Amino acid sequence: MTDRLVLHEYSQSGNCYKVRLAAAFVGKQLERREYDIMKGETRTPDFIANVNSNGRIPVLQVGDRFIPESNAATYFVAEGSSLIPTDPFDHADMLHWMFWEQYSHEPNIATLRFWMRWLGPDNLSDLQRLQMPAKRQAGNAALKLMDEHLSRQEWFVGGSISLADICLFAYTHVAGDADFDLRQYGHVLEWVERMKGQPRYLAMNT
Repeated sequence: MTDRLVLHEYSQSGNCYKVRLAAAFVGKQLERREYDIMKGETRTPDFIANVNSNGRIPVLQVGDRFIPESNAATYFVAEGSSLIPTDPFDHADMLHWMFWEQYSHEPNIATLRFWMRWLGPDNLSDLQRLQMPAKRQAGNAALKLMDEHLSRQEWFVGGSISLADICLFAYTHVAGDADFDLRQYGHVLEWVERMKGQPRYLAMNT
């Protein structure tokens, strides 16, 4: 019997969206449990004791076991599908882009999106305001690297869509929420449209 998959999430989070998008592409059903991070619902004693001691989402629940961290949960959902290359080099290259997304992309683009759209510029701390120029510079550097890579191929790894594309798409396609101008990155924009044109594409607000 297949374990029930439950996604503990905040639906407007790109990290949570990755898991839903991967599930849609491979045709897996997810139950969804929504938490309002602005109200601290992932910091309650019950959540910390029973879902994730780190107090963060997404968390993928597999039966009575739990997988925190978005890219790990996304990988679990997609295991055995065409989203994970079988060629050893392509597989490692997919992981390279997934690690890079969490290290160089998400901390800049996603953080600025959260600060600007949810916290609001007037509610930022002095430290957050000081960090904004460096994060914007790093976010644009990440988009530029992606654009250069996509100038040579349609997908990030090999000749077809993989988890690298899923994980990078989540925050890239809403980077405008943080005032990143994707019109500067034509190859990225073309890739975004290719992603949206896939038969099993699922929009973030679905």
